[in-house]
Formats: sequence, C-alpha cells, structure tokens
Amino acid sequence: MSYIPLSGLSLRDIEYVVAVDDLRNFSRAAERCGVSQGGLSEQVRKLESLLGVVLFERTRRHVAVTPDGARLIAMGRDVLAAARAMIEAARMRTGPLEGVLRVGIIATLGPYYVPDLLPLLRRAYPQLKLQLTDSLTDTMLRMLRHDELDVVFAALPASGEGFHCAPLFREPFLAAFPASHPLARRRALAMPDLKGPDLLLLEDGHCLRDQALALCGPPPQRDPPRLATSLEMLWHMIGAGEGYSLIPRLALRHRGEWDGLISVVALPSASRTIGLVWRASDPRGPAFEEFARFLRENPPEGCAPADAPPHAPRIPPA
Repeated sequence: MSYIPLSGLSLRDIEYVVAVDDLRNFSRAAERCGVSQGGLSEQVRKLESLLGVVLFERTRRHVAVTPDGARLIAMGRDVLAAARAMIEAARMRTGPLEGVLRVGIIATLGPYYVPDLLPLLRRAYPQLKLQLTDSLTDTMLRMLRHDELDVVFAALPASGEGFHCAPLFREPFLAAFPASHPLARRRALAMPDLKGPDLLLLEDGHCLRDQALALCGPPPQRDPPRLATSLEMLWHMIGAGEGYSLIPRLALRHRGEWDGLISVVALPSASRTIGLVWRASDPRGPAFEEFARFLRENPPEGCAPADAPPHAPRIPPA
C-alpha cells in the first residue's frame, strides 16, 4: 500500500464534501461554506484525486454520492466532529458551560418548559448563551450525532449508540376529553379505559405518539385515521369534540380559555421521563453531568425529579 502524506488532506476540504453530501448541490454547498462554486468544485476534485476515489456522481441536474463516497464521507464527519471537540476543549477557560450551547428540545416539551427554564439558567449560568432548536426526536438525535447540536432534551430512552443520557424529571400525563364525553366525569382513570375509537394521536415521528400507544394500546382502525400534526393541533381537536388524548402536564398551563370545552382527568400511573442527551465522546461530559444534576434538582412545577418516588399527579387548574 502506497504512503499518502496527510499534508495533502485538509479539514476544510472535508467540510466541502460534507456540505455537498448534505445539500446534494455544489452551488448551495459553496454558499454554506462561504466560497465560490468554482473554488469548492476544484477542491473536491483535488480531494478525489488525492484519495483515488470518485466521491460524487455529477450531471447537470443531479448530484449523488457514490458508494465509496458514502463510506469515506461518513468517516470525514467523524474527523470533523473530533476536530471541533478538540477546539472546544482548548477554548475552555473558567468552565465549559460558558458561551454558546446548541440545545435541541422535543416539540412537545419546548414551548411549555423553555419559558421557565431560561430565567433559571440566566441566574445559575449567567455566561451561558443558548441556541434553541425544537423538532422531532429522531431529527435532533441525528443533528447531535453530526455535531450540529451539543445537547438534546428528549423523552427517555433515547435510541442510538454513542449517546449518554441523564434523566432529569418525570412529567405526568393527564387525559383531556371534550367536556361532554362520558369519561370526562370520572375523577380518575386507568389506562385500559382509554383504549377506544375516540383516542387521538400525533402523526408518526412524535415520541408522544409512541408513548400514547405504549400506554393505551392501538385504537381501533379508522378510515381515515384522526391524527394531529402538533400538540397544539391535538388540543384544538379535543376542544372541537373530535376525541380525547394524553396530554403532558406542562402543556396544560395557561389554558383557561378552554374552560367548559375540555375536561382533564388524572392518570396516576402515567408519565414520561425527560432527560438530557449528549455524545458520549464529548469532552464536556462532566460539565453536562453537573448541568443535568442542577436541572434534576430544579424540576418544573408539577413534575418530580427523576430520582424521586412516583406520586399521583395533581390536576392543574385550567
């Protein structure tokens, strides 16, 4: 095997091919990287020549990664992640949780948790600046793996190798019904009570959908199925009398305008565990552990620390 000097391989060239792989377009990749399209294309060709491999199949309208390219670009992503981690570790002075922290948070938690979280962090971590992203769990874990996020708030367990998870708090579920529904008059319910044709679900991709199915079981098939695109849409469907569903405790805050339309009933045994997830290889792991400990000691109202014994949730006022 011939010797290839590393002096011909630059991190910038790897960034170029990763950008092309992400966007499948040389012009948009050049714009992302802040270079001309011609300059980026030339560097990609030079890298292909150095490696002796064609990374991309190119036509006038189409850019596709080759099988060899897919394998090598995946390795390149790991190289970039390691390089960024080295730079981040070198920049740490008085503490790794100063400066910018890129945070992902699941869409069924973010709007209801973040308003109380931000003032808490401003007091405890005054030098920390958060960049917040909310999306589906799988999307954010993929971003975390590719070093596009630093930590993710997600419902545990979080799937995937190479992640470290620290449980933070247990968020109770409650059942929300149209006020006229027969089950709305019950003081408390067991999970089998909810396995019926009126159970509303979120669309595929939401972890809350999977949690509802695991707790309640699949409802009878409907044609077409009644699905909501978001937790807010789910709430509006309940208010319109379309059916009932599980609602996380924090999402029930400040909903007084729904008095008389929606009734909430306790589910003593139902909850989800919210945790903090980061890459196991991140050198800031000890700082993230301390961050998780702080958050666990300061759970949001109505939720219990993840290490506390379970208890029956109190139904919040509307």
